[in-house]
Amino acid sequence: MTVISIEDLGDPALADYSRLTDVALRRVSEPAGGLYIAESTKVIRRALAAGHRPRSVLLQEQWLADVQALLADYGGSTDVPLYVAAADVLERLTGYHLHRGALASMHRPALADPADLLRDVRRVVVIEDVVDHTNVGAIFRSVAGLGADAVLVSPRCADPLYRRSVRVSMGTVLQVPWTRLPEWPHAVPLLHDAGFHIAALALADDAVDLDAFSADAPERVALVLGTEGDGLTRQAIEAADTVVTIPMLHGVDSLNVAAASAVALWALRINGTVGGL
Repeated sequence: MTVISIEDLGDPALADYSRLTDVALRRVSEPAGGLYIAESTKVIRRALAAGHRPRSVLLQEQWLADVQALLADYGGSTDVPLYVAAADVLERLTGYHLHRGALASMHRPALADPADLLRDVRRVVVIEDVVDHTNVGAIFRSVAGLGADAVLVSPRCADPLYRRSVRVSMGTVLQVPWTRLPEWPHAVPLLHDAGFHIAALALADDAVDLDAFSADAPERVALVLGTEGDGLTRQAIEAADTVVTIPMLHGVDSLNVAAASAVALWALRINGTVGGL
């Protein structure tokens, strides 16, 4: 692997880390599909384990041996440049302190076809229009920790591969299968054709308590979670086969969407785990 000491912060080869926002990285035309940033050796390891390819790595010198071993473990090629500098230089380059020592610019993988992703799973989470990257990452962490099989995100949902989402998820966005759903008129038949019962987590007069729903839950459930503040759209609620609510106390009407995902997934676990496949 090529180790390069950073001498010029204006080097175009460092643009992935210095001059491109997460949105800009996603829209990079070459390579096709764009890029994302993996932060910390733990997250980089999960990205490599998922088969994602690094374009380069930016790191402090004390992490060099660890990163070289990590790339070697996953068949890292010798043409991946490793850009090395002291912590203060890296902070000037990126604009923030690298608490975990390393960043990797990774090629974005192609998203799966939703029908293919739904074929062999039993519990999926649908995230509709959640725009806070922290919440998206926390939902993925709940999905991974509680064993659901996959995540589907709406066209307007925040990017799961945004750096903050990846970090908050502890890298689980790189191990949980996920893809984007089309708008509801097209998403409903996709879910129903795959045998899924659509359960919308929302407040409604005809909502079923989570305890009652989970006591006799269908074999395949798509749990739909809505955006912060407004919750699910009217289209999502109309698409649901059942509206489910978490019973609350003391005048509190709802939980944060990430907390609600964890509560609902725990209730819907199958034989000790949520997915079970």
